Parts: sequence; C-alpha cells; structure tokens
Amino acid sequence: MIKFIHCADLHLDSPFKSKSYLAPTIFEDIQNSAYESFKKIVDTALKEEVDFVLIVGDLFDSENRTLRAEVFLKEQFKRLEKEQIFVYISHGNHDPLTKRITDDWPENVSVFSSNVETYQAITKDGETIYIHGFSYQNDGSYENKIDDFPSSQGLNGIHIGMLHGTYSKSSIKDRYTEFILEDLNKKLYHYWALGHIHERQELSDMPPIHYPGNIQGRHFGEQGLKGCLLVEGDHLRLNTQFIPTQSIRFDEATITTHKTSKQGIYEEIQSFKERVRHKGKAFYKLTVNIDSETMLSSQDILQIKEMIDDYEENEHHFVVIDEINYNYLQNEETPLVKEFSEELTNDSKVFDDAMTELYLNPRASKYLEDYTEFDKVELVNRAENLLKADMRGEHNDH
Repeated sequence: MIKFIHCADLHLDSPFKSKSYLAPTIFEDIQNSAYESFKKIVDTALKEEVDFVLIVGDLFDSENRTLRAEVFLKEQFKRLEKEQIFVYISHGNHDPLTKRITDDWPENVSVFSSNVETYQAITKDGETIYIHGFSYQNDGSYENKIDDFPSSQGLNGIHIGMLHGTYSKSSIKDRYTEFILEDLNKKLYHYWALGHIHERQELSDMPPIHYPGNIQGRHFGEQGLKGCLLVEGDHLRLNTQFIPTQSIRFDEATITTHKTSKQGIYEEIQSFKERVRHKGKAFYKLTVNIDSETMLSSQDILQIKEMIDDYEENEHHFVVIDEINYNYLQNEETPLVKEFSEELTNDSKVFDDAMTELYLNPRASKYLEDYTEFDKVELVNRAENLLKADMRGEHNDH
C-alpha cells in the first residue's frame, strides 16, 4: 500500500492587484491565501502520514518569485522532513529552472532536472515506487518530452508520471507539452500526476490520470473548492480523494426577491451573506432577480453597494459581494418590441425617415453600414437594453 498527495499550481505570491482597493485586512488575507492553502496541504500530509508529496509545477508565479515564498516552502518542507515524508517537485512554465533562486531545500526534497529522469523510493511498507518527470528549462519553450518517459515494463513496482502540460482536448490557450491520453497510456504507469490546468479534472479512471487544479482560486475564472488529491492504494488500484484546502473561495450566486426598496434589497443581500458565511471567506458575483418592473435608481444602487461592503473587514469569514447584477423580471416578460404592431415594425417609411438625416451627413455616412440590411426587431431590442441601462445607471456594479 502507498499513500501520497498530488498537488500543483501553487502560484505563491500572485499579485492580486485588482483587489488592492479592498480593506487592508481583507487584501492581506487574499495575498496570504495560497500560503494558507499549502500549509493545510502539509497539515493533511502529516495527519494522513503519507509517504510523499508530489508538486507538479508552478510553485511560484513567474516574476513574483519572492524570497518570502522560498523561505515559506523551506519551512513547510522541514515539517514534512521531521516525519520522513518526501517531496518531489517538477517545475513548470511559470517557475522554470532558469529562474530558480536557490537549491537549498531540505534533504527530503527532490527536484527534477530539465531532462526526464526517474526517482526511486521505498515506502514505509516496503513498496518500491518509481516517479518519472522533468522540469521546464525555459518559460517560453514547448517542453514536449513525453517520448522520453520510460516504459514501466521490466521494473516491478508502482510507476507514477509527473507532467505539467496541456490535454489536447482542453480549451486552454497556453498549450505547453500538449498530449493525448494514448501518449500516457502506452507508458503503462499506475498513476499520472498532472499540472498546469487550474480546474480539477479526471481524464482517465484506468489508469488514474488527474489534474488536481490549483490550490487557491485567484479570480472568478477559478471558482469553487480548491485543494489537493489524496491518493491511496496498491499496484492494482489507486483511489483518489479530493481534499479542499482553499483559504478563500470565488463563487457566483442568484437570489430572487419581491422587495423593491433599497432597504429591502439591502436586507435580502445581507441575509444571503449570512447564509453562506459558514462556508468560509469568499468573493461572490451576485445576481439579484427583482420580481418587479420598478427599477432602482443609480444612487440607490450605489448606497446598497456601500452598505453591504461595510464591516466585512471585522468578520472572521468575510463575504465580499464583488459584483452585483440587477435583473428586473417583469420588465423582461414584456419586451418593448411587443408594443409595436407587425405593420409598424415592417413599415420602411418610419425607418427611412429616422435614418435619412444621419446617412445624408457626409462625415458620418462613410463609417456606416447599409441600414436596409439591418434587422429591425434586433435594433428595437438593442435600443431597449441601452435605455434600461441608462435609466438605472448601468446596473453592473463593481
């Protein structure tokens, strides 16, 4: 039996510049979030008495590779060393070997070189483990070295591949070390520990091929629970369990209310915050469905936002409503275009009269498309949306 932790994409010292407007205590929590998450991963490793920890690339965040991050990792690795837990690191595109500050890791830490190599380990139960991998040499290079990974044939034991790369069917733009499942399956490994994609994914069950996702969300493109995978089993079967360790969540939610006053809507949002506060520190994009056609003024919107931001820095688990979208349900049930008869919509004379003066202007006309090809219904819908946005002072509050 073996037991290990698979994590990737720590991105320590991500800058979070877009959040610098927040209260200092909340901003400090955000800057510490990846550190707190990795500390929980080490706590889990110690509690579960794992044999080793795999970190599959991007420990650091490119140019934000600080001494603080290096010292922190060294301290955490020493905690593992005391319990004879080993650490295997492969560097990725954000923290390639060319930017490495120090090699001064504790004795229990092994770092893969730029060439594919294999580390052999013996677990507490006497199981032989072969861990195969490589580190990126440069951040901009296409480090495709899958063919260099050795086959497991001829070597009895459990074989694990570490690969920071891009699954060919994913939609990610930064396609480093692109692979297909056939590339990995033909190596006949018992487990593939992947990194680079920040969304947790199981690509294969037999053999297990997993992205654990990053350990801490940094924006609304990285929503939900983040953490690591606890892997346990033998040469016949390795089972995975996701362990959430994130310090802060990024999430979306929708609430519906019949209230139309700023006081009533403020209370509804506060009530939502209290319902989710037990889940931990979080940022939300909130959609407020108002079951009315009565719209809030832009001043009301501003006052609500200011009020719901108050006092969050004093909460143990802050809930920041980062963005509010107001949606007026009854307005949406009767689009403006329905108020026009079909005859009026199809009457070209009304349209021509409205457009003639604009198109006769020689300065403007050369930039305009042929209005006779426009969809009149689409134009009315577009105009309605612009009017509504103007009337409520753009109800996308940031």
